[in-house]
Amino acid sequence: MLQLIEAFLKQGVLDGLKEWTPEMGSPQGAVISPLLSNIYLNPLDHLMAQSGFEMVRYADDFVILCRSAEDATRALAVVQEWTAQAGLTLHPTKTRIVNVQEDGFDFLGYRFIWDKRIPRTKSREKLKDTIRAETKRANGKSLPAIIAKLNPTLRGWFEYFKHSARSTFRRMDQWIRGRLRSILRKRAGRRGRGRGLDHHRWTIAYFDNLGLYSLEAARVLAHQSSLR
Repeated sequence: MLQLIEAFLKQGVLDGLKEWTPEMGSPQGAVISPLLSNIYLNPLDHLMAQSGFEMVRYADDFVILCRSAEDATRALAVVQEWTAQAGLTLHPTKTRIVNVQEDGFDFLGYRFIWDKRIPRTKSREKLKDTIRAETKRANGKSLPAIIAKLNPTLRGWFEYFKHSARSTFRRMDQWIRGRLRSILRKRAGRRGRGRGLDHHRWTIAYFDNLGLYSLEAARVLAHQSSLR
């Protein structure tokens, strides 16, 4: 087992066309990194609980929830002291004290600000990039085939971000239907993107009948299930 862990730690890293071998620590994204994080940071979990701090952690990402700036400063000092003794280093730019009511923060793909949870910008753009690749106006596939390719991606994205505000899914649904209307508009011999009367030519019901996965509808259904 130790030989296997050592092999993981000494594995080469390919950064663009440059290959290098880390001399210490675990490379970012390495398969062994989450396991080692849980082993190394388990004592910190207990320390923060014993010190009266509420810490939420996933692998090496964590957030400490405090009621005042003074408490946050004290919590940071405790973490800094512990990591220094453990031979670990806090990320210089990601480690900071923020006011969730004013600044908000990103954690595990979500953006938290005040009492709202939404996918962070990078998470939304990553989904859009995936959809753009499948919904080019020159796409030669049938619309049902395009939708069949999109649905697993949309379903998976929703399952992770289903705790977001409903408006998030409404806007994303509108954008996706706009992409599909643009394809239909081009095939009808019209220029430009799908807009204006295209909303009446190809309605929401039209795409529902073709089986397009609706993020907003999934959010409504999940919310109703949670109230039962």
